[in-house]
Amino acid sequence: MTETGVLFVCTGNICRSPTAEGIFIGRVRGTPLEEKVFAASAGTHDYHAGDPPDIRAVRMAARRGVDISGLRARHFKKSDFDSYDFILALDGGHLDILRRMDPGGRRGKPQLLLSYAAGGDVPDPYYGGEDDFARAYDLIEQG
Repeated sequence: MTETGVLFVCTGNICRSPTAEGIFIGRVRGTPLEEKVFAASAGTHDYHAGDPPDIRAVRMAARRGVDISGLRARHFKKSDFDSYDFILALDGGHLDILRRMDPGGRRGKPQLLLSYAAGGDVPDPYYGGEDDFARAYDLIEQG
């Protein structure tokens, strides 16, 4: 059986993309898709490689019933273009970086997560407060 891979990408892989990974895995768990898809997350920059998600993201996810505490940040690799069927950027800046890295010219592969919802970017909550993390969570959930 062929599995479909979904990769969520943000800047440092400690706020938005691990939240997206956790939400996605939670939505798929216990459904027929659980055996057919796999998900992960990565960052366009390696600032936090190996680190757990930001504690504020962990707390927001936990309040919503999603555990992302065991995830660890990693840097996006060019080989991810071959390993994942869907590469979903959390904002336009990430999308631009991914498109510039695209080794095979598969420009259609990286997409914005919110292209599956209202469109636009998921704002980075890193320099904000709890409301910013809640807004990011809500937008990710829509995507």
